[in-house]
Amino acid sequence: MSLGSGALMIPEIARGTGRPLQQIRESNSTKVSGLKNPLAIAMWDYSWILRHHRYGEFEDWDRVLDELSQRGYNAIRMDAMPQFVAADSDGELESTFKSTRKEWRPALWGNDYTMSFNPREALSEFLPKCKKYGIKVGLATWFMPHGTGRKDIFMEEGGLLRAWDETLGFLQDKDLLDNVIYVDVLNEYPFWHGYDWLKNELNKRSDIQQFKLDHPDANVPDFDARTMAGNPLKQKFYNDFINNTITTLKEKYSRLDFFASLDSGMDLDRIDLSNFGALDYHIWFAHTGEIPGLQEISKRDLTLDLRTIQTNMLDYWKEHRNSLIEWMDGRITAISNAAAQNNIVCGNTEGWGPIFWFDHTELDWLWVKESADICVDLALQHDNYKFICTSNFTHPQFKGIWEDVKWHNQITHRIKNG
Repeated sequence: MSLGSGALMIPEIARGTGRPLQQIRESNSTKVSGLKNPLAIAMWDYSWILRHHRYGEFEDWDRVLDELSQRGYNAIRMDAMPQFVAADSDGELESTFKSTRKEWRPALWGNDYTMSFNPREALSEFLPKCKKYGIKVGLATWFMPHGTGRKDIFMEEGGLLRAWDETLGFLQDKDLLDNVIYVDVLNEYPFWHGYDWLKNELNKRSDIQQFKLDHPDANVPDFDARTMAGNPLKQKFYNDFINNTITTLKEKYSRLDFFASLDSGMDLDRIDLSNFGALDYHIWFAHTGEIPGLQEISKRDLTLDLRTIQTNMLDYWKEHRNSLIEWMDGRITAISNAAAQNNIVCGNTEGWGPIFWFDHTELDWLWVKESADICVDLALQHDNYKFICTSNFTHPQFKGIWEDVKWHNQITHRIKNG
């Protein structure tokens, strides 16, 4: 039936949602798998909430989001803190948690001081502000206790899945998922996180023969050591675990892309990417293990002669720069190829020079920036690199690099324009 001139146009409603179909289509277009142009993404981890206090760098969310936008970034990767949004193992909800700091040495990420936070309240306030400033959101978790009294969920079988299910359900009920581009269910899988149940299960499988003796009823397949490098029992377990977790969440939250981020500790030929919605693979020049001084700098021992350490490091960099860039180019190409083989996009939310760096009178940020300039251009040679960081120091607490607005703008401009 045609509507006459001036008739009221009623939007078509998507069944079971109460929302117009156009709105559904727009929210689907925010999925990382559907990106047309690369995003300039900043890692804000759990700093966004644990430094949100008086005198904290994230005290004023409007200000820091505005400043992030001014620097050209249009996405963040943030810890949604699902281990605190979810109820405890007895089903009791706790609204506020106290994160206790036991030392005065400044934290690179997270809180410098003892503080309290309310994760549900924080997400309800922060996520709409991200949308207001044009910042897409990748939800992630490091699944750490952060000096709180919460313990059980980290040792709970199924605790990670339950935490995400309850968190995404909460956000869905609040209509806060429309600006989310992906969910990274566990940081740098399967190693660098605080989900102790998973770590313990992997440790149980360190000795395959002992595991068979301790678990005679377990269905342990016969492995051919000639065709499977490393520990095949561990490999089967962590692949089954992450794929089951992703599949379960996708069945309930089908409009979201799910994956687990990885780093160089995970060989690409040992991880099953068949259910991943994208590949976020963290890579640094530091992973060559050859650059001198990085280990000393990471200790943040202020009695060390950091000026001499940095000078020696830069001398090595200048001498081996071409071979190190060649190594990085090969790694980025391998990541792109692995993603292409699984028909998914890829990116990097943590990279590219040192893993650890900080503001200090005897250190500067020049090598961090140079590494980013090199690696961003290498990543942009691959059409399927769709979310690209500039470093893992894109937070206001890293003042030496945060305050260089001109540098941020030129590199984020290159990222977004491919």
